[in-house]
Amino acid sequence: MKAVFLGFMVAVAASVHAETLQADLCIYEATPGGIAMAVRAAREGLNVVLVNHNDHLGGILANGLGVWDTLWEGKRAPIYDEVRQAIFDHYRKTYGEDSRQYRDALPGKSGHTNGKFEPKVAEKILTELVTKEKRIRLITHRVLGGVKREGALIQSASFMSLWGNVEAIEVQAKVFADCSYEGDLAAMAKVRYRLGREARTEFNEPHAGVIFMSPVKAAPTPEMARAAELHHQLKLRKFSGFQSIKHPESTGEADGFVQAFNYRTILSSDPANRLPVEKPANYDPEKLKLLEHGSIVSPIPNSKRGWNRPQLVGLQTDYVEADWTGRQKIMNAFWDTTMALLYFLQNDPSVEPARQKSWREFGLAKDEFTDNGHRPHEFYVREARRITGRYIFTQHDAMLANGLERAPVNEDSIGVTEWYLDTHACTPRRIDGALEEGKMMLDVETFPGQVPYRAILPRGVDNLLVPVCLSSTHVAWGTIRLEPTWMNLCESAGHAAALAIQNKVTPAALDPDVLLRKIAASHVMLSFFNDVDVSSDHPRVAAAQYFATKGFFADYDARLDEPLTESVLAVWEEGLAALREGTLKPMDVMKKVREAGQSGVEVSKRTRGETLLRMFAR
Repeated sequence: MKAVFLGFMVAVAASVHAETLQADLCIYEATPGGIAMAVRAAREGLNVVLVNHNDHLGGILANGLGVWDTLWEGKRAPIYDEVRQAIFDHYRKTYGEDSRQYRDALPGKSGHTNGKFEPKVAEKILTELVTKEKRIRLITHRVLGGVKREGALIQSASFMSLWGNVEAIEVQAKVFADCSYEGDLAAMAKVRYRLGREARTEFNEPHAGVIFMSPVKAAPTPEMARAAELHHQLKLRKFSGFQSIKHPESTGEADGFVQAFNYRTILSSDPANRLPVEKPANYDPEKLKLLEHGSIVSPIPNSKRGWNRPQLVGLQTDYVEADWTGRQKIMNAFWDTTMALLYFLQNDPSVEPARQKSWREFGLAKDEFTDNGHRPHEFYVREARRITGRYIFTQHDAMLANGLERAPVNEDSIGVTEWYLDTHACTPRRIDGALEEGKMMLDVETFPGQVPYRAILPRGVDNLLVPVCLSSTHVAWGTIRLEPTWMNLCESAGHAAALAIQNKVTPAALDPDVLLRKIAASHVMLSFFNDVDVSSDHPRVAAAQYFATKGFFADYDARLDEPLTESVLAVWEEGLAALREGTLKPMDVMKKVREAGQSGVEVSKRTRGETLLRMFAR
């Protein structure tokens, strides 16, 4: 793993003189998170400039992801909830309540099927979300050309055209946000960042560094068996696999590799909507035999499937700090291999006849990416730069706290992780009996975590928010890097930008308590509970969300309707006093709550929810 400053330069053709725009907030890249942030900030009264490198909004949701990567089927943040419901509504209204399309869009019973959609539908809905907000000025076909920074403040960012001979645009703003998958704005602002893998010893993360994981049938340790038992009680989609670390090959050494990328190719089995697959130039079946070709998202509405392979493991790291010309070359290499492997699966004699027949039923979807040869406009950048923020989210933040039944508490949490720690291969190395080097899926060890506001605040720059390439380790990134999580965090970032401007401070100087109270009352999830609906207007829900960041809960059940015990009340009162005095230690409070909950003392006359609400109002 290397920590670096500016390592990225944009190769652009010469542009004519720059136009200068003024804004409250300037956001780079209309990823789903960038859109959530822009829309929230606009709805809170800010004038927003949203810049995207092409004219197709929505990031990987609009480029073939095909499914919501979340284990939680409930509400979590208003804009994410709005987009997800709009997709369901599209299929219901367009095709009917009893249609196959609507059924395919709804969450399946198990696995990676938590709401599915076509790229063109996701792009349409996300684009409409942006364009109907009058306070958002959308600028497309621009990449970063430069950043002007004075001390801890960014003054402006300039955006250049890749096509040349087009007027550059300079945006002067009070607050800037990097919502790109690559972290380009942060890098150009000379924010310190991490690229690659930390050593196991740096943060004492069990799965850090060079690692080989082996699938096993049963929990290899009593601790993992206990974690699996507790994880099964969570109201999340269940993935119950076990993996163990292979020794001595798993050295835990740091290196500069990020996890694998690939296209999320959309295929159609509809004869009227599928394109034939032609034999590519320089076809080499011997190399293609070595590539993994599984991982399918199906069924996607209208007889489509998503193909989550192949991966050219090793080439992905070069993409991160390449200029846009270099990035395009790497994407071309991936796409050429994707098409070659599709032809191979349909035609090569080494592929068994039944599998050949199955793959021959599919071709590129004719109605997707119609202006780009039916190829997604961008591919799946699973990991790039990770800023060095004022807090570094580690593997420990997404696993049970020692001796407790909940992940560690962060007092300034602005969003929730809930996907398992999930990392794809980092290098092409292999050993017998193990997955590809770097690949891990920690299904039962991962628990919903709290992402602190400090993790999106880069060190040294006070008016920049980085809620996508936020501050985390490589291992922890596996539970962060999902679009629902980013939309959750980015909506909170939109609130932070608005509150900072309203209070005439930088985002770094914003009082976290003001932010948390605002977003808790705005139905944004700050902490995961099995039994709390964050979309509820009942004020006790906001209170529970807020106090969950202060250590008032020792597990994932709020039990707001239950009577409060006197012993827990005493701990809560002590915690509230410490909060007011500025001496609160949430983890200490959580441990005391755990101990108090195990004692059989008398019951208070008030419910837990009523008590929290009174405390919230004080």
